[in-house]
Amino acid sequence: MHRGPHSVSKLYFRVYLHFVAIIVVFGAVVAIGWLVHDHDDGHRDRFDADGGHRDRFEAMARLIARSLPEDDAALPAALGQLADDFRVRLALYRTDRVLIASAGTPAPPPPEPGREAGGWQRAAGGPALLFRLPDGRWLSAHVPRRPRGRWLGLLATLAVVIAIGAWPLARRITRRLERLQTRVDALGAGDLGARVEVEGSDEIAALAESFNYAAERIESLVAVQRTMLASASHELRSPLARIRMAIELFADAPRPELRERIERDVAELDTLIDELLLASRLQTVQDLEAPGPVDLLALAAEEGARVDAVVVGSPVGDSAGNPIGIEGDHRLLRHLLRNLFENARRHGAGTEIGASVARDEAGVLLRVCDRGPGIPESERERIFDPFYRPAAMREEGTGVGLGLHLVKVIAERHGASVGYRPNTPNGSCFEVRFPPKVGTS
Repeated sequence: MHRGPHSVSKLYFRVYLHFVAIIVVFGAVVAIGWLVHDHDDGHRDRFDADGGHRDRFEAMARLIARSLPEDDAALPAALGQLADDFRVRLALYRTDRVLIASAGTPAPPPPEPGREAGGWQRAAGGPALLFRLPDGRWLSAHVPRRPRGRWLGLLATLAVVIAIGAWPLARRITRRLERLQTRVDALGAGDLGARVEVEGSDEIAALAESFNYAAERIESLVAVQRTMLASASHELRSPLARIRMAIELFADAPRPELRERIERDVAELDTLIDELLLASRLQTVQDLEAPGPVDLLALAAEEGARVDAVVVGSPVGDSAGNPIGIEGDHRLLRHLLRNLFENARRHGAGTEIGASVARDEAGVLLRVCDRGPGIPESERERIFDPFYRPAAMREEGTGVGLGLHLVKVIAERHGASVGYRPNTPNGSCFEVRFPPKVGTS
């Protein structure tokens, strides 16, 4: 089912929101962790597990006790001085945990009941240090917590910056998808020349390359099919018209030559239809249907016998006539040889037809030659095009221009190349070069 451009627009919003969601979740986790972090647990665990820390606290407690005045009236001033020096809030409690004096407001809470040793204590405004003085009194030092708003603001700023940065990234990715979908829609609407620009080297670029290849292949196939359909329609009219006329004449006065003419025209139609079907199938199927070992020399000799051709074989370093095999489709290779021999018979002007199959370091070379008039140099580049016939052939009314085209297509399916060479002093030679990778010993 066709989907419009809005489906891709939703995609880039999903990508963008995905980035933003990750950032929000990350910020929320960090913020919650910061807010609920228990500073006291870690310090208290270390304090309880390490007796050396307890000794240090007791030593600090004795030092603080010596610095405090004995006069209770002078305690607030002394605590205030210590609080300023250490940038903490201090509170002094009696042994029964009644507040004696404090520096800073609000005063830290009294130490927990039942506690006999100093250490860290959890407090509402931040962690507090408890010192048990030698005379039994308690000194609570409250370390002010840094404002949370600053950290939250930093996290919010970070989230906004990353969210803004994620937008062009998400948009860049999906913008190319939008262009690709536009080209796909154009191809579906009949614009066979639709192509998409390949940007970058990521998965989207690979997808664009695949689309361009597929579009080019479709355009090529449709063009060939159109050409073949138009040419086939034209070529079918001639034998059909001859058959119709012969039938009318045969109805008036039955003659053997008319029967023979009808049979020849029917055979021509049958051959034309077979070649049209084969050409159409080869245009749509890229791989060989039934690959296997094929004795090319024996196959050439068999097909050459139909037109009295002289076929020889000359593998390198061996005597002539030994088997020369390749890997390929036996039926298609037979069709290739038959078309080459029929072409030589039809245009060789009754001269001897010669063929050779040779193996060398470059692979296997098949040659089929005749001594006919040959092909003018100006028309040699087009003789393998479908339905193309040189001027002399069009005047003679022979052939339909599919034989050599099929030779080329079948050769390419086997990884081979095909070419034309003039035969000295006159005539034509068609060569098919199979690469070493398809050759068999």
